[in-house]
Amino acid sequence: MSCPVLELAHQLIKRPSLSPDDAGCQELMIGRLRSLGFTIEPMPFGDTLNFWAWHGDGPTLVFAGHTDVVPGGNAADWLQAPFEPTLSDGMLYGRGAADMKGSLAAMIVAAERFVTQHPDHRGRLAFLITSDEEAAATNGTVKVVEALMARRERVDYCLVGEPSSHQRVGDIVKNGRRGSLTATLTVHGIQGHVAYPHLANNPVHKAMPALNELVGIEWDQGNAFFPPTTMQIANIHAGTGSNNVIPGDLLVQFNFRFSTELTDGQIRAQVEALLERHGLDYHIEWWLSGQPFITPRGKLVEAVINAVEHYQEITPRLETTGGTSDGRFIARTGAQVVELGPVNATIHKVNECVSASDLQLLSRIYQRIMEQLVL
Repeated sequence: MSCPVLELAHQLIKRPSLSPDDAGCQELMIGRLRSLGFTIEPMPFGDTLNFWAWHGDGPTLVFAGHTDVVPGGNAADWLQAPFEPTLSDGMLYGRGAADMKGSLAAMIVAAERFVTQHPDHRGRLAFLITSDEEAAATNGTVKVVEALMARRERVDYCLVGEPSSHQRVGDIVKNGRRGSLTATLTVHGIQGHVAYPHLANNPVHKAMPALNELVGIEWDQGNAFFPPTTMQIANIHAGTGSNNVIPGDLLVQFNFRFSTELTDGQIRAQVEALLERHGLDYHIEWWLSGQPFITPRGKLVEAVINAVEHYQEITPRLETTGGTSDGRFIARTGAQVVELGPVNATIHKVNECVSASDLQLLSRIYQRIMEQLVL
């Protein structure tokens, strides 16, 4: 295999880096960057390996990503084993091919070409790499960002290599993400026999009107950057499994994906006021996994659009839909943040794959972005 991007992607996919285990991926990347003259700073926290690396000085463009992957599932359902990268009909198969070891390979090779061609570039090119994005996301990028902010490290622009594309590389660029807020609600009742409901208090019956009202709320209408806020019930459980026992408690878990039209505090207050109004005996726990962020058109967005148009002759759509990413942590620095990566049709699926030519194209797009912002 003579393509540097594919060769590196193969080497990364071979390492079974189930979150938060890095399995040697970062060591491989660090070796490549160190040979270019990058300064490397390992930043491990708890069970997670992270590193911060930089080359040059001045306005800083960070390429961010994660080496960890989700489990492969049943290996028998794959064309080859999940961690045995396979090239077939122009597609590279393997866990992490699209999410996001292919992007990491494209970043590293782009940096190699860029620094080799422009060793005295005026700005600073940096990498922020973690092995804790797919699971807890508690000892990864968030901790690195906190450390960088504490010492006032400069971060001007950041490109996260998440698989943002839909049908063609670069057709969609994420220039923001919605916030994510999860509630775990326990409604208390009194357990009893179904034949004697007057001696019990069914929490399911008590909660249904409140849940029905909650589901019907229009939280906002979105704005120019974000779709309307959504709420979805994800889990619901009550009962002992017996058909003749009124449950004592009802457990409901629901998630909000919210825009900048609302704050998490406003959502919490409205939900709890609703529960109080319905007279429920309840306990609720909240988990905020990320605030919404947006990067309006500016130097980074324009550089990304220019690079995509140069190679693809399409203008990317700017979107904020989808799940969360580590971009939510990096945005806290005040940096402009976007996500641009390969087509996401097979991420987390059996037979995850990415077009081999797309990875080579992505590396060229990354290099052009470097040339616009740190050359």
